[in-house]
Amino acid sequence: MTRTAMMALGALALGLGMAEAQTIRFGHVDPADWTTSKKGAAAEIFRMIVEGETDLTVELFPAGALGNENELIEQAQEGLTQVVMVSGAMSRVCKAAQVLDIPYVFPDPTVAWEVLDGPFGKALADHCLAESGLRTLAYGETGVRHFTNNVREIRTPDDMAGLKFRVQPIPLYVEMVKGLGAEPTPVPWTEVPNALATGVVDGQENPIGVIYGNNLHQMQKYLTLDGHVYATDFLVINEDFYQSLSEKDRAVIQRAARIAGTMGRAIQQFSTAQGLEAVAKDGMQVYSPTAEELAQFRDRAQPAVVEWLRGELGDQASWIDQLQEAVAQAQAD
Repeated sequence: MTRTAMMALGALALGLGMAEAQTIRFGHVDPADWTTSKKGAAAEIFRMIVEGETDLTVELFPAGALGNENELIEQAQEGLTQVVMVSGAMSRVCKAAQVLDIPYVFPDPTVAWEVLDGPFGKALADHCLAESGLRTLAYGETGVRHFTNNVREIRTPDDMAGLKFRVQPIPLYVEMVKGLGAEPTPVPWTEVPNALATGVVDGQENPIGVIYGNNLHQMQKYLTLDGHVYATDFLVINEDFYQSLSEKDRAVIQRAARIAGTMGRAIQQFSTAQGLEAVAKDGMQVYSPTAEELAQFRDRAQPAVVEWLRGELGDQASWIDQLQEAVAQAQAD
């Protein structure tokens, strides 16, 4: 190959590399419709802001087009997908993220927002960046989880005795349901409707938007608004890609991500309110525990989970205490 040809080929390769660097692939597993999907809304507004204020192009891949959340995390770490929005999968690459799933740690979403948007959330993001190579740009919300069942109304943990609940195949959720006195039964999400219909399990736990959106309320008679877990979305970007951008573009991406996280929270809150109204109208019996009853749930579930989690985190177990202190401070403010 002549020197001229080699120079031309090198220029072409450089040009292709620059073109590739100007495109952000953004993947998530939720539907694309921004009016009903929290991740869909977050991704769409992120795209509009970034494309409107920079020369970057944002290509969206919703509805698991690039794979499940674990696969998206792997792609982000490898730089194949620059930005992803995931929930539980973040704990696979940053174990400390599991502390956010401690049952009943957040009394309501507004406290969670204050904690995640404050010093604790910043410290956790810095830790996860060091652990995974993924920068947390913002926190979103994937929903507050509640129990449903088809046997009886649940007002206190005593009412859960003898009931079988479908849980995600995650040890933390298994320990939580055990602590509450019920029988946890891990079932893949795709098999949940059949498990409920055939009596393999008596109940399940999910955000209200998921319960209503998947018609689970038609298979379950009782809903208890115990809010045992505030499930968090992580909007993350590959750190090497982030550092390759100009300071101006990084600033736009940071702002777009914060707005995206807030947008996702808003859509999720709307879906929750809308879903709760709808399931009640459809005949589901909804019970909201008193403060005293919620304390019973918390006192039963937290110790078992915290004990398991301390063993799981080992020398990183201090994150449990840091979170509890941050929540207490947020409630005092």
